[in-house]
Amino acid sequence: MEETAIELRGIHKRFGDLEVIKGIDLTARRGEVVALIGASGSGKSTLLRCVNLLERPDAGQILFNGESIDLRAGRDGTLRPAHHDQITRVRAGIGFVFQNFNLWPHMNVLENVIEAPIHVSGLSRRQAVAEAEHLLEKVGLGDKKNAYPAFLSGGQQQRAAIARTLAMKPAVILFDEPTSALDPELVGEVLGVIRQLAEEGRTLLIVTHEMRFARDVAHRVVFLDAGRIEEQGPPSEVFGRPRSERCRAFLATHLSEDEGVTLS
Repeated sequence: MEETAIELRGIHKRFGDLEVIKGIDLTARRGEVVALIGASGSGKSTLLRCVNLLERPDAGQILFNGESIDLRAGRDGTLRPAHHDQITRVRAGIGFVFQNFNLWPHMNVLENVIEAPIHVSGLSRRQAVAEAEHLLEKVGLGDKKNAYPAFLSGGQQQRAAIARTLAMKPAVILFDEPTSALDPELVGEVLGVIRQLAEEGRTLLIVTHEMRFARDVAHRVVFLDAGRIEEQGPPSEVFGRPRSERCRAFLATHLSEDEGVTLS
């Protein structure tokens, strides 16, 4: 985990008069799992969306695999990609799994997974289908390839969305609270797939409210508060010996004794 996959330098983001991200520096090395935690409104999802410019920051620098993305200020003051080819290439290497699945409802599961590899990566349909079927088996949906999203559970839809993301062979995968839209009994099946990806050595940035999962799977936990990184470090330190009073207060309200996580 020596080489840097994602690096954010001095990222700022505001919506009108509200500054949501206040000068954040963050690095994710190749093969590292970074969990972003914090209260609602702390800036976690906004920061994640700045990584691949789904949200355009107002200031700062973004590097992907050591390459700086060339950003120029637009008329509204936000930073925009200066070169279409560069941002298209970078985005192809950064997968994004959303809270609400975002599957195309008029396509079955297989069609959802093969759409981008065929039309963006230029794969033949035969190759795209073969790879998609392998990925659907990987996430436990081999028997659902012909099903439409409306006939899948939330957990199945999210696993299909993960397969769709994997089909583009991204170097980094961003997860924005991937279990927040699921019924409690379906959370485990999605976390199981993400845990498997982590064990494969993939680079993952995960916004999550699942504290036990963050403790068990992440290499590094980053606690955001009011648009700033208040604390970060290995899970054993952040969960076991938090230095920040704000982090300690947050964890005290989000951890229970039966989770096996205690604050010293």
